[in-house]
Amino acid sequence: MPANLPPQYFEAEKQYRMAKGPEDKIEALQLMLAIMPRHKGTDKLHAGLRRKIAKLSSEAEKKSATARRAGFYVAREGAGQVILLGPTNTGKSQLLTMLTEATPEIAAYPFTSTRPLLGMMRFENIQIQLVDTPPIEYREAQTLLNNAFRGADIIAIVVSLEIDVGGQVERVLQSLRQVRIEHLLPDDRDLPLGAYAKKMLIVGNKKDLPGSDGIWQHAVKRYSTSFPMIAVSAQDGTGLEEFKRKIFQEIDIIRVYTKVPGEKADLTDPVILRSGSNVMDAAESIHKDFQAKLKYAVAWGAGKFNGQRVSRNQVLQDGDIVEFHI
Repeated sequence: MPANLPPQYFEAEKQYRMAKGPEDKIEALQLMLAIMPRHKGTDKLHAGLRRKIAKLSSEAEKKSATARRAGFYVAREGAGQVILLGPTNTGKSQLLTMLTEATPEIAAYPFTSTRPLLGMMRFENIQIQLVDTPPIEYREAQTLLNNAFRGADIIAIVVSLEIDVGGQVERVLQSLRQVRIEHLLPDDRDLPLGAYAKKMLIVGNKKDLPGSDGIWQHAVKRYSTSFPMIAVSAQDGTGLEEFKRKIFQEIDIIRVYTKVPGEKADLTDPVILRSGSNVMDAAESIHKDFQAKLKYAVAWGAGKFNGQRVSRNQVLQDGDIVEFHI
């Protein structure tokens, strides 16, 4: 599928080539990402630009002054990356603790977390990275937002069900707009020039508190047509398993298993692909030259296949097993 890049993209690319310092190059690359249309034809280009941003951010962080301008980059690990963002005392750190093996400092006073904290959340047989960020009120938060949020698969807006959700959500959205990040809306309406669309999820925490159900239902009426939503309690664990599944669904990935002819498939180590990927995408994910040598493939999965030959363009589903013949 062709990339079909707009003229503004090439203007930003020219800006990147002319940029001198890493912070200016990062800014141009981020603009290219924001302008680039997102579809299967731009996946490789998108990944390449993100790798360049990661490399430049690593160089920039070696110099404190440059790091403050370029922002904070979080290296991706696992099958996906989710950033937890919200006002102070919404329970983000406790959520991270309950879902991962991370041990952040947790207290009932503001600004306990002043730097990003990482943890790996297990969902069935894969790991998804969670990143807890400082509260949006923290004075350095804007710097941290600039690069880290652009590279994430999902921004999870964590709000407290102690008080009205609307004000909390709007404050977070306003903070994101200041760094040109907008919510990816279901109707794909046009974004402001230079804005970067990002998938977002609203997480209502502290569901265990009296009165939280009414507050949550009011929030659902207001936001459910635009945002995926889920209510949890990081205190007693309510909804955390549903949270994991919701995150997996919203990241929009599939798990495909491979097998060697004559042997059983290893169902503990899936190949992670974007939803809509086909047999050739799976082959390329194993090795960049593998698809060129592929003679044919055999697939099993979900009642559709039972060890039969499939087309190279056959779209795969979560849980499918593929046997490659080269």
